[in-house]
Formats: sequence, structure tokens, C-alpha cells
Amino acid sequence: MTPKDRNAAIAAAIILILFALGLLFLPTVVLFLGQTSPLLAATAGGLFILGFFVIFWLRARYQRRHPD
Repeated sequence: MTPKDRNAAIAAAIILILFALGLLFLPTVVLFLGQTSPLLAATAGGLFILGFFVIFWLRARYQRRHPD
């Protein structure tokens, strides 16, 4: 495994771990926000899930522009 591949795997693992930890707290946050506004709760949950895909999309886009 090359250093570039190893660094990419480590970065992906860190992102996955952080999002997994976030998913543990997401129901609590959504329920708390849902007491104020159901729309706010749905928006917060949706943005969190969308953020997961956006981060990997941005990372892939960066890697395509910098093929080092």
C-alpha cells in the first residue's frame, strides 16, 4: 500500500468514525429540536445526512483536481 493510499484510507476512516459518533447523538438532537419545530428537526437531520455525502463528494472532487 502506497503512502497516498494509506493516507486516503485513514482520512476516510476518520470521517466515517466522526459521522458514526454524530449518528449516535442525532436522535437526541432531533427530538430536542422537534419540541420547538418539527420542520427544524427534519431540517437538522436532513442536513446531517446530506453532509456525509457532501464531504465525500468534495473530497473526491479535490482528488480529481490534484492527482499527485
